Amino acid sequence: MSRVLRLLLLALLAGAGCATTACAAATAPGAPSVYLEELTWTELRDRIRTGSTTAIVPVGGTEQSGPHLALGKHNARVKALAGRIATSLGNAIVAPVIAYVPEGGIDPPVAHMRFPGTLTTPEAAFETTLEYAARSLRLHGFRDIVLIGDHGGYQKSLAKVAARLDREWASAPARVHAVEAYYRAAEVDYPAALRRAGHADAEIGSHAGLADTALTLALEARDVRPQALHGDAAPGAAEGVHGDPRRATAALGQLGVDLIVARTVEAIRHDVSRH
Repeated sequence: MSRVLRLLLLALLAGAGCATTACAAATAPGAPSVYLEELTWTELRDRIRTGSTTAIVPVGGTEQSGPHLALGKHNARVKALAGRIATSLGNAIVAPVIAYVPEGGIDPPVAHMRFPGTLTTPEAAFETTLEYAARSLRLHGFRDIVLIGDHGGYQKSLAKVAARLDREWASAPARVHAVEAYYRAAEVDYPAALRRAGHADAEIGSHAGLADTALTLALEARDVRPQALHGDAAPGAAEGVHGDPRRATAALGQLGVDLIVARTVEAIRHDVSRH
């Protein structure tokens, strides 16, 4: 086999292991993956021994987001953003996304649970999952365990679990950080940037509107169905949409990506330095 063919084969094999937009953007060519689930246990052990002692636990959610956004939108976005954050930090590993989160009651179904595909879990079960993810990571040598969430409904649970474990681990070197800056950047800073770009609040929206759709386009475009947005009227509340997503673009979404990554990296570095 010629040298050119060997190089081409190696490139194809490398690409096959990093097929998603999230993974490709978070890993530079030739660099080891930042995603725990893509490493062997010995590779992870060696990374921890050489200083990668921050673990990011990304929390997503599986819920409806109108006829134009996939049910796994939160999971894809938080994985992609966590990868970028870990790469910027330089000493972090990203744990698997927690996709089962509290989404409301089942009997009777409320809020997003009225739409097929939304999955919910009791708050206590969710908090136990977070707790044992953190306990597992601490056992294996991580010193700073960072919780970030792409959904608003469980932010208090992230803070609650972090505070409880920090009290328990007060005499140990490990700490848990519930980094609110991630969600605040998405919900406050990013809409403010869109307003400066000339978009009104009614268009930006609070769920599946311009902001939500543009951010998803920038991170995982395959989760967006542009064909569902054709027509003179935007989808409305009856279809699970609050806002107008029709003018969303990946370029507008990149505003949010840059803000979320920068604010979260800054907050993690600040919190870690305090300990």
